[in-house]
Amino acid sequence: MSHVSTPQRSDSDAPSRRRGGRGRKRQRTGKRRVGRWILLTLTVLVLAAAGTAYWLYNDLNGNIKGVDLDEAIGDDRPEKLPTSGQNLLVLGSDSRSGANSDLDGGSKISGARSDTALVIHIPEGREKAVAVSIPRDTLITRPECTTRDGSTLPSAKRVMFNSVYSLAGPACVVKTVEKMSGVRMDHLMEVDFAGFKGLVDAIGGVSVTLDEPIEPLNLSAGTHELDGEQSLKFVRTRYGYGDGSDLGRIGLQQQFMIALLSEIKKQDLFGSPTKTYKIAESLTESLTTDSGLDSLTELADFGRSMNGIDPSTMETIMLPVKYDTQDPNRVVAAQPQAGQLWKAIRTDAQIPESAKKSPANGGRS
Repeated sequence: MSHVSTPQRSDSDAPSRRRGGRGRKRQRTGKRRVGRWILLTLTVLVLAAAGTAYWLYNDLNGNIKGVDLDEAIGDDRPEKLPTSGQNLLVLGSDSRSGANSDLDGGSKISGARSDTALVIHIPEGREKAVAVSIPRDTLITRPECTTRDGSTLPSAKRVMFNSVYSLAGPACVVKTVEKMSGVRMDHLMEVDFAGFKGLVDAIGGVSVTLDEPIEPLNLSAGTHELDGEQSLKFVRTRYGYGDGSDLGRIGLQQQFMIALLSEIKKQDLFGSPTKTYKIAESLTESLTTDSGLDSLTELADFGRSMNGIDPSTMETIMLPVKYDTQDPNRVVAAQPQAGQLWKAIRTDAQIPESAKKSPANGGRS
């Protein structure tokens, strides 16, 4: 197994780089279209399997933390259209509390941010799905929010998207996404670092193949077997690979999630109650959902409702963005592409090809 050294500087909060090879061509394969949403969606699928033997997993219910979105946000939300399918906001947080305190330089970093944010849209019929990645460095207008302690956080313009979580929590991220998209979020799911690491370790590691080395992680070109902590560094790295930006990091995350899904399928984890329990225990301890999914049975029901979705039909799209004219290290939503994308999701319509192109990513989705 390859061993990854701890980088001397954390790159999780470094600004995106405008230059440095962002025009580099990347191979586009069908695998990349599955996207980086897979890790967090696995929470639903794992718990769906656990739900078939609920009597073994009843004690896991108490691990799941719930957020009442209606109470936290109030009535200031987009209308839910009758034929708009289901929309799930998936967050990967870099919280440094509890089991996360020693992960990936956690002792040197305080607070928490939404390290990954995906809007997963499941159309009526639930036969396919699309996930929209929101780059963490996107400048947005944050709406007025109620924070975790009940105080009011005023609205603010030109703030980084991933700062919303640290200032006001997941409910405010939901409200922010709803304001920027006009899309009503039906559910929220958040998994922290410990959940990520625990999943990889529970399955015995994940094999990835690199076309070029990642020097900060001491990974040469070739195939490497990564454990949980190494995998965490892998999906979070930006310097020393590609163009060094958050947009470039998405490619690594996509590659890793494909490898993770392949490993799970190869091991037939859902046929192993022992491994399924270990994974479910790790993930539920690191899981926050909306109040509609905050029990094992509700998660299992939701997971089973997605059984008809064929992964080969799933598609990941990055929110179309362009580099900000005032700060080239930040991006803003590109129009009209972003508006077209959100409208298609809002109305459960087919997403036009023009809405999948991101100017800041060389015209790629």
